[in-house]
Amino acid sequence: MKKALSVILMIFFIQSNAQDMKEAYFASGCFWCVESIYESLIGVDKVESGYSGGYTKNPTYYTVLTGRTGHAEAIKVYYDSNKISFNELVKVFFGSHDPTTLNRQGPDRGTHYRSIAFYSNENEKKIINEEIKRLLKNKTYPKIVTEVKKFDVFYIAEDYHQDYKEKNPNNAYIWNVSVPRINKFKSKFSELLK
Repeated sequence: MKKALSVILMIFFIQSNAQDMKEAYFASGCFWCVESIYESLIGVDKVESGYSGGYTKNPTYYTVLTGRTGHAEAIKVYYDSNKISFNELVKVFFGSHDPTTLNRQGPDRGTHYRSIAFYSNENEKKIINEEIKRLLKNKTYPKIVTEVKKFDVFYIAEDYHQDYKEKNPNNAYIWNVSVPRINKFKSKFSELLK
């Protein structure tokens, strides 16, 4: 009886914990930087780099770089909604990149580096739009060019792009672009860091 009860409780715990795990999608420049930013957050279990927002099926890194796939470098965030909310993820999104530059983040240029906040339902869309209104009202930014787009499909990037910063700590791009961007983010959102 005790063993059966333990199994039932374990199954309940796994199911209830799985129900709290959610997914969110963002594009805000080079996914090497963005992946590291979201991986540092309390409540984020895993982040994958990939491509989203376009129309070409099964894109590759090199086809996305051409700008002809419609896709942007994006991330998929797996998070525990009991530990971090979608609203907080959206605040991190707007606070960790420049949403005023069209098709550009730092030295990276092209439509594949554009800013997109994806939503999966009307509540998420409302949260994103309310944050944009708040930022404009508070004059945090003079304008925001971020696309607010219904999520459709996410294509995971090639293996060598996953955890790129961690696997390539001495890469010149990582040192000159990613690390300063991540450090700037961490100084603004220290209360959300692991």
